[in-house]
Amino acid sequence: MTIALRWQSQPGGALDAEQLGHLASLCLKLEVKTYPKPGLVSHVDNGAHRDMDAGLLCLSAETLMPFFSDLALAGAAGAGMNRLRAIGVAAERAMMAETSGVNTHRGAIFGLGLLCAAAGYRSAVGIRKSLGRLVSERWGEDILSGPVLLRSHGAVAARRYGAGGARGEAADGFPSVYDIALPALQAARELAPHDEEAARVQTCMSLISSVTDTNLLHRGGPEGLCFAQASASAFLAAGGVGSPEWRRRAADIHQAFLTRNLSPGGSADLLAMALFVDRIDRGC
Repeated sequence: MTIALRWQSQPGGALDAEQLGHLASLCLKLEVKTYPKPGLVSHVDNGAHRDMDAGLLCLSAETLMPFFSDLALAGAAGAGMNRLRAIGVAAERAMMAETSGVNTHRGAIFGLGLLCAAAGYRSAVGIRKSLGRLVSERWGEDILSGPVLLRSHGAVAARRYGAGGARGEAADGFPSVYDIALPALQAARELAPHDEEAARVQTCMSLISSVTDTNLLHRGGPEGLCFAQASASAFLAAGGVGSPEWRRRAADIHQAFLTRNLSPGGSADLLAMALFVDRIDRGC
């Protein structure tokens, strides 16, 4: 799988809406092109999923690209949550049509979409606040008070187990991205210089170890979540990607997740969001 992206930055290093859409799509593809990620689809295998593979996820990412651009344009125009939600609904319909009804990226449409809108707004206004803070300040209240997808797996798990889920994460400004994923990504680049896949694996493990992932709760209940967090924590405590045997150990954890039918989809979405924020803030 070849993944490439080229663009010309706007004055001041900002990206226009089309470029932001390309970047969001690229980050979804980079999440797929990461192995071993416990239980998750990659270019190597389908993880704990019977209804999707890497090709389908990349097709979904391509399908969503123009909608991410639309969200960036809407953000730049100062749109409220109702407008962003309408674009998100259209994106989900297009995704479902292209994937024959498989929910490949509903969570990413929500999280990455909000970050695209915030990036568009920040570029238009010319302020220096973090994208997460802008999401919280501009749309946080409406995110929490908006309609709930009653039948989505994440929403059901959030209600059953009292977890905040994606809505709480977004309304709070994506603390899992800023407090967990981005520091882990930076630290991993020091552990494994010139190996971005290793950095992504380390970041994914850091997220799994700390986040109350409603996808894990849906598939395995509290016991499954506890097992996943303990497994990822043990990987990190043993040196993470700084250990010579890290790929074998990560692959063993991946197999253990498959045996238990566990897939941390929320952490996968957060990884893609962190890659998006990282590349924008580094001007890559």
